[in-house]
Amino acid sequence: MTVEREVKLAVGPMFQIPDLTEVVPGAVAVDEGSSRFMASYYDTPDLRLARWGCALRYRTGEGWTVKLPISVNEGRFDRDERSFEAGPGRPPEGAVDLVRGYVRTAPVRLAVRLQTVRRRLGIEVNGNGRVAEVVDDEVSVLDGRRVAGRFREVEVELAPDADDDVLRSIVARLDSGGTEARSEVPKFVRALQPRSAEAPEVHTAEPVPGAAVVDVVRASIAGSAERMLRHDAGVRLGEDPEAVHQARVATRRLRSDLRTYRSLLDPSWVADLREELEWFGRELGTVRDLDVLDERLRLRIRSLPDDDVEAAPKLLDRVRTERDAARMDLMSAMREPRYLSLLDRVVAAAAEPAVLPEFTRRPADEFMGELMEGPWAHLRRICRELGPASTDGELHKARIRAKRVRYAAEAMTPIFGKPARRFARRAADLQTVLGEHQDAVVAIAWLRAQAGGTAARGAFVAGELAGLEHLAQSEARSAWPGAWKALRPKKYRFWRP
Repeated sequence: MTVEREVKLAVGPMFQIPDLTEVVPGAVAVDEGSSRFMASYYDTPDLRLARWGCALRYRTGEGWTVKLPISVNEGRFDRDERSFEAGPGRPPEGAVDLVRGYVRTAPVRLAVRLQTVRRRLGIEVNGNGRVAEVVDDEVSVLDGRRVAGRFREVEVELAPDADDDVLRSIVARLDSGGTEARSEVPKFVRALQPRSAEAPEVHTAEPVPGAAVVDVVRASIAGSAERMLRHDAGVRLGEDPEAVHQARVATRRLRSDLRTYRSLLDPSWVADLREELEWFGRELGTVRDLDVLDERLRLRIRSLPDDDVEAAPKLLDRVRTERDAARMDLMSAMREPRYLSLLDRVVAAAAEPAVLPEFTRRPADEFMGELMEGPWAHLRRICRELGPASTDGELHKARIRAKRVRYAAEAMTPIFGKPARRFARRAADLQTVLGEHQDAVVAIAWLRAQAGGTAARGAFVAGELAGLEHLAQSEARSAWPGAWKALRPKKYRFWRP
């Protein structure tokens, strides 16, 4: 895997690359000559990958590459680039698997072939190695053997350890030579326009004041749907626990929004979609809970005496073993038709949620505030019943209610603005402290289960760690009433006149 950081510049046929000597102190430009290569890009018939900013490519001499978008900021592209060894023709399964969330069950086939004549300039500083590469590409778009179009583009790509200031300096020098504009899209997307210029299947449009109910519901669903799709590849790669976390948040938020809006939606449609989201959320949750446990134990181990730290890795190994098994189950679930069907349904819901006809075009601000009453009443009732003797399970229920209130308030933000955001932040504070309590409870239960099957030294260390978690649990029990007190004043209930 490499992270590609680059800027693309559109240039005219008469453009000349200016002298790049001393573009940064000590820099020289090394002309590395020219080369010619063919690149074949694969996509679905409706160009889903191009529209999402992804690429599935075979290039002569390099093999297969998948590019996944990380960010685009002021013309700079940051992309996660993965390589696969396989011959031309059919894309390798591993490459397709990484973009499966976008393509789902749609066929993947050749979309466009490009022939490129490339001139390379390496930018080196003080003989200490390359900090960037500038390439001047003359691109021919092929339709069979016929050239269907041509364009020219200059790219500046940073070396992995180079500073962003290097990129800015090189681009400024090139601009002084007469570049036309930043090229906001990859070459193959440019070649496939205008179809590739269409918005992705799921795109979040912020509702405007006076928006209809269907627009507000659509925006809420689209936000979670986009998050699910964008983190699908990260979950499959399994390198960053944050991907699983974000995918889980997306499923939870979507289920919560469907619950909040259920009086406006077709009941059977809501029930079926929430059931499937709950299934996949459980698969993600098992992995995520073990990621959280692993992170907590690593943090706690730092507080142990040096002699006990030596026995701790065996406990971490057990967490990782359980996590690996849970991840295998998750991967199996993600390769089931059931999961791909769920993604199709989520995409369809983001485009056209099943709002009941009598609500579809009604202005959302007329009555949607009423939808906050249910979640708020449930949270208020359970928090009023809690006390010093409340069970761990009762506090966990309060956490779930706080999360529902937070998500509902965030869904109302496009209508109510700053007051809804302020209320949601306070609900998130309550959710966080109750979440810390629940995470400690889970850790204590796991450590207790391990202590019975380990040697005396390991059992002792498990007990020490459990003691630290008991302390965290006690602190959270003491802290949650303050978070609740900060949330409950009437002046923060934005949905009431």
